[in-house]
Amino acid sequence: MSQRSTPADVSFNLTVGAIAIVAILILIGPVLIVIATSFTTTQALRFPPPGLSLRWYGELFDPVRSAPIHTAALNSVWVAGWATVIGSVLSVLAALAITRVARPSARALEASFLSPLVLPTLSYGLAALMFFSVMGIRPSLNLLIAGHLVVIAPFVFRTTLASLTQLDPALLEASANLGASRFYSFRRITLPLIAPGIAAGAFLAFIASMDNVPVSLFLSTARTSMLPIRMWGMMESTLDVRIAAIAGVLIVATLVLMVVMDRLTGLTRRMSA
Repeated sequence: MSQRSTPADVSFNLTVGAIAIVAILILIGPVLIVIATSFTTTQALRFPPPGLSLRWYGELFDPVRSAPIHTAALNSVWVAGWATVIGSVLSVLAALAITRVARPSARALEASFLSPLVLPTLSYGLAALMFFSVMGIRPSLNLLIAGHLVVIAPFVFRTTLASLTQLDPALLEASANLGASRFYSFRRITLPLIAPGIAAGAFLAFIASMDNVPVSLFLSTARTSMLPIRMWGMMESTLDVRIAAIAGVLIVATLVLMVVMDRLTGLTRRMSA
C-alpha cells in the first residue's frame, strides 16, 4: 500500500522545488540574457533587443576590425593549452608519488598542492607580479603560463588523486607477479583507468585558465593581452556589443567541450550506473 503524503511532506517538496527553480533561474538567466543581447540590432548593449541580427558576430569574426580580440583570444588559448599540458604532467606525477607513500608528510604535501584552490587569486596575482619584478623577469606569455600553472594544476591533481584512490591495488600486484615492470603496469593498467580523471581535471584546468582574470591582469602587458582582460577593457571604455558576441561564442564552445568530455570520459554513465 502506498503511503499518503502528509502536509509536512507536501510543504517540504514545494519548498525544495521553489529553491531549485530559483537556483536554475539564477544560473541560466544571465546566460540567456547575454546570448539574446548578442543578437541585438542596436549599437549598445540593450535587453530586450529591439531586433535580431547576426551583425555583431560578423564584426567579431572580421579579421581587420576585431584583430586585437583575435590576438587576445589566441594568447588565451596558447597560455591555457600549455599550462594545462604542463600542469597535467606534473599533477599526475605528484598524485602517483603521494598515493604510494603512507607517511604524514604525504598528507602535508597533498594539502600544499591543493592550497592554490583556497588562495585568493587576486592576492596571488599581485604577489607573483612583485616576485617576478624582484627577479628581473619581464612579463611575457611564458610568464603567464607559469602564473596560470600554479592556479590550475590543483584541478588535475585532485581528480587524478581521486581516480588513484579508487584503483584496485590487486591489479598492480597481479601485474608485478606476472613479471611486468612498473612502467609497463602504469602504461597498460594505471593510466587507462585514471585517464577519465586526468581528462576531467584537464578540462576544468583549461576552462579555469581561459577565465582567469586576476593572474592575467597582473602578469600581462599590451603585447600579451588576454581575452578576459580585453573584454574588461571593452566594457569599461565603450560597452561594445561584441562583448556579448564573445560571451556567446565562449558559452557555445564550453557546451561543446562539455559534451565532448562527457563522451570521452563517460562521466554521465558512471554517475547513473
